[in-house]
Parts: sequence; structure tokens; C-alpha cells
Amino acid sequence: MSPVLTAETGSGVVELGPALSIFDPVYIGIDEFGHPKRVPLIERNMLIGGEPGSGKSGLLNGVVAHAALSLDCRLCLLDGKRVELGQWRKCADVFVGPDIVEANKTLHRLQIMMDNRYAYLESCERRKIKPADVFTAYLVAIDEIAYYSATVGSKQQREEFSTRLRDLVARGRAVGIIVVAATQRPSSTIIPTDLRDLFAWRFAGRCTNDSSSDIVLGHGWAQKGWSANVISPNNPGAGLLIAESGSPELVKVAFLDDRTCAAIAAYAATLRATAAGMVTPLRRPRPRAA
Repeated sequence: MSPVLTAETGSGVVELGPALSIFDPVYIGIDEFGHPKRVPLIERNMLIGGEPGSGKSGLLNGVVAHAALSLDCRLCLLDGKRVELGQWRKCADVFVGPDIVEANKTLHRLQIMMDNRYAYLESCERRKIKPADVFTAYLVAIDEIAYYSATVGSKQQREEFSTRLRDLVARGRAVGIIVVAATQRPSSTIIPTDLRDLFAWRFAGRCTNDSSSDIVLGHGWAQKGWSANVISPNNPGAGLLIAESGSPELVKVAFLDDRTCAAIAAYAATLRATAAGMVTPLRRPRPRAA
């Protein structure tokens, strides 16, 4: 019997509402012709950059909303400000605030899980995750990379965060670990070229200069006429989206206000609580016996 939700009126029960899947393309907004824009995220990662008010928070919350409503995906959220992704806390297995130590521990746990999953796939003579697999996908959403990689903690802790993050982005895709990371300070020190090129999807909201736009999209696009610097500050949410081996396209990301985010998050939390037991959450590794 499928899980049920109790109606608020108390007049009875209703069947569990339809859930999404992380294997479904994620709706992010509209293209320049007004057509819906959806992108596949499974086996991919996304980098979001742009100045404050450029739409990066809207895109990040839209992706997290899709994942929260997908019962085949778990959430791991890192938010230095605590409030950008805070509304999704009850939907997440892990929520990390302004704590570099906890952030590094979380990424380490994800690396252990990633290695265990690869060992499983190797034993099954498989190469990647598939729908209805024995393990579920994980969305690792990070708001403001720079907070953990360049601001808080010691130099060693920041370097550890950057190294572990790069490893997850590089190796996690085939085992269902999806990294979506945002920053409002696109610079080569925050987003090195070798890290940027590992993100299949890259979104550049309005940037202050051509160089910042190229740091997100890739070197040389500004010279070809594709620069997020020309986007009007009066057009929030507009930006350039590029896929690996593709060309930039102008999109306007969907906006979820606080009330809408809260409503979706509350429903997703109830959905997940009702369906508890269907998936296994991320757990801390147990220490080995001496």
C-alpha cells in the first residue's frame, strides 16, 4: 500500500501526491523565446555565478526544490549564510551552516560514500547509477563557495574544502552525487579553471566585467560576444547558460519567493516523512575497532 497524507480538514486521507524524480529534467525558467527551459542533472553538476541580485539564488533554490520533491534523491546542503537554503533544512539529511570544520567532515563522508558506491558498481560490473537503484542520488548544494574556500577558517581548512569539493565534482557523477554550487564572487582564486571545466552546466548571471563572465562560462566567450556583463541590472534572473561542448544561451531563471519556497519545502518535508523507510539517509562512518 502506498503512503498516505492526512488532509488538513481531518475529513479523511488522500493518496500521496505525485513526486518528481531526479532523473527527470529540471525546470529552471524560460529561454529568450519564452519556451520552458529544462536541463538534465543526473550525472552532471552545475556552477552558478553572478553578482547579488543576478538570479543565482533563484536558480539554486529551483534546483533544490526539484530535488526535495524527488523521493529518489537525498539532500546535503551547505550554506554559510544559513538563510539562503535554510527553508529546505527539514528536507535535508545534512545541513551545514557557517562551520568549515563541519563542511569538511561532510565532504569527507560524501567521499567515503562515493568510494563505497564505486566498489559496489565494480562488483556488479556496472559503470553508473540507474533509476530505482539500490542507492539513491544525492544533491550537494553549496551557497557561496567562497565562504568555505576563501573566507572562513585556516588556509589548510580552506584548501581541504577545495580539494574535497573538486574530487566530488570530478568523480561523483556516475554514482549519483550531483554538485550544484553558487558564488557571487567569480574569480580564478574561487573557481579555478580545472574545477570550472568539470561542471557540465554553467550559469552566469549579471557580472561586473567580461573577465568574471568568462570565469563562469569559459575562456574566450566574451570575445565572441557572449558576456554576462551586458545583461541589464533591471533584468534580474536573466543570464547565460552553457552546457559542456555547447554554446551559451540566454535564459531567465524562475523565481521562488520566500512564501513559495516555504510552502514547497513544507510539502516536500511531509512527503519525505510519509515515505520514510523507502531510502537510507547519509550516516556518519563508524570508527573501526582497534
